[in-house]
Amino acid sequence: MRCHFSLPLNLAPRSKMDEEYDYIIIGAGIGGLVLANRLSEDADVKVLVIEAGPNHIGDPFIDTPGLLSTLYGNPDYDWDYMSVPQVHANNRQIGQPRGRVVGGSSALNFSVVMYPTASNFQAWEALGNAGWGAENMAPYLRKFHTYSSPSEATAELLGTARYMNVEKQGSSGPIPISLPDVFGPFNKAWDETFAELGWQTDADPIEGRKLGAFTSPLTDTRQHTIPPEVAARPNLTLMAETMVQKIALAEEDGEVVAKGVHVETWKGKFQIKAKKEVIVCGGSLNTPQVLELSGIGNAELLRKHNIPVVIDNPAVGENLQDHALTTINFEIADGQISGDIMRDPAVVESLIKLYEQTHAGPLAGMPISMAYLPLVDGKGVVPKEEAEKLLSKYLDQDDIPANLRAQYAHLRKIILDPQDPSQHFLFLPSQLHMNPGKTTLSDVLEKKLPENYVSIMLLHNHPFSRGSVHIASASSDDKPIYDPNLLSHPLDIELMARQMQYVDQITSTGPFAALLKPGMREPENTKDLSDLEHVKEVVKERLYTCFHPAGSCAMLPKEIGGVVDFNLKVYGTKNLRVVDASVFPLETSGNIQAAVYAVAERAADLIKGQC
Repeated sequence: MRCHFSLPLNLAPRSKMDEEYDYIIIGAGIGGLVLANRLSEDADVKVLVIEAGPNHIGDPFIDTPGLLSTLYGNPDYDWDYMSVPQVHANNRQIGQPRGRVVGGSSALNFSVVMYPTASNFQAWEALGNAGWGAENMAPYLRKFHTYSSPSEATAELLGTARYMNVEKQGSSGPIPISLPDVFGPFNKAWDETFAELGWQTDADPIEGRKLGAFTSPLTDTRQHTIPPEVAARPNLTLMAETMVQKIALAEEDGEVVAKGVHVETWKGKFQIKAKKEVIVCGGSLNTPQVLELSGIGNAELLRKHNIPVVIDNPAVGENLQDHALTTINFEIADGQISGDIMRDPAVVESLIKLYEQTHAGPLAGMPISMAYLPLVDGKGVVPKEEAEKLLSKYLDQDDIPANLRAQYAHLRKIILDPQDPSQHFLFLPSQLHMNPGKTTLSDVLEKKLPENYVSIMLLHNHPFSRGSVHIASASSDDKPIYDPNLLSHPLDIELMARQMQYVDQITSTGPFAALLKPGMREPENTKDLSDLEHVKEVVKERLYTCFHPAGSCAMLPKEIGGVVDFNLKVYGTKNLRVVDASVFPLETSGNIQAAVYAVAERAADLIKGQC
């Protein structure tokens, strides 16, 4: 099943700009399109979605999951952010792809549908967000999708019948998800290896309490999040290739009211009016920019750029979190196949033809498998006493700000729980590379080595480091300054280095090891992981992001760094909300796509007064 978002391909006519809309949604990513769908269910409500990028309906580079690498760095699809030098990672600069198309970053991602743990949402609620606990969010993790069981062959290969109960998955949502026939011997060996290591469980990931290896379903399509019958609604309008310059704000009866938005198109500049609400869904890097350009943010920064201060809130653009990751490449045994064969143009051409004819084959999805574990190192699970000592060394400090102290208390609890996954391992059937200077995702995916490799990625589920994203000027044309500040908290590298040491157990255990060439790792300095200080240097050299930025407009009480309240309204405003990953008070476990869908579905109910 493949949905098509059949709104106008480019710019809505001028008559549409002169209209007044009930809801104006800024950004056509996951958050924006979920809201477009749910709010326009009321035929008496007029909804406008504004997207800076184009609408690539029918574009094979987006519609074909296996061609995602062709999108990165291309301005027709990607904002292509680059971080400032990361002082805690050898001054390297880390690229951050962000979707600049209808569909947002869901048009560029790896399609993986992973579910947050229950403890993630419990922490959100405990930080002052009533109604955002695990029990409240469980229905929304199912509402956004419809799950289709895999073929018998894939189900047997992956053992999904053991841990995925069909009746517990979504059955009526607009997003089709499934496990396509793209998996192979490495995915099976991954599962079997973790079972031998003692990590096999029957828990369903969607239930929020999972340890061990599993393979997540994938969205069947990465861009189009609204079915044709929804896109055809006369009360729903899309303006693509339209840049929002700022939100039109006015003060009425002591409250700041969003009256509409100022936009720029190739036809000129216009103001579009909103009757009920303006909802910002620009993502964790663009949403703070929109707020700051509109006069909501740190007053000192706004005055620096001659922007009139409407609401002084220094928390805008702060609290930025992301999943840092690091990787090791392993050369595969003779007779095995990895994605590195895609370096051959003839292979690529034949696979494209196969997909065009059948919508099947290796390009139908990314054959990623994962594993959730508690804190481990080269010896196995880190004893609780040792873990407590490590955390106390860095967290029992008097100078930790109150807002971070509250967040860190929840992270500490998660890491010390042996049944909670603080560490995330992923298998990807391709070699991955990092540069000593600037590294884009295209650089990461380049097949520099002539041999065929697979990679084990080590993702840090619960970062302690906090970064920022802020405007560089008063112009919406200028990219914001992006500083994830990776590894700025010393606990992050302590945890990631120990996680890397555990790789030796994965690659020396029967099923997975049998598919690799013994001792053939890349780079050379990953062959001996016994010295923790050496491994820390490897982490810095091999550090990248899993492009899950979150938290830059956090849903928290204002006194501890909040930008929006638990109804997602911007503090100090009457009718301005934010609905995207920037509202996450804490980064969730694993890939955040499902969490963003769930947040947007709940936001729609909040706006409609249904929860």
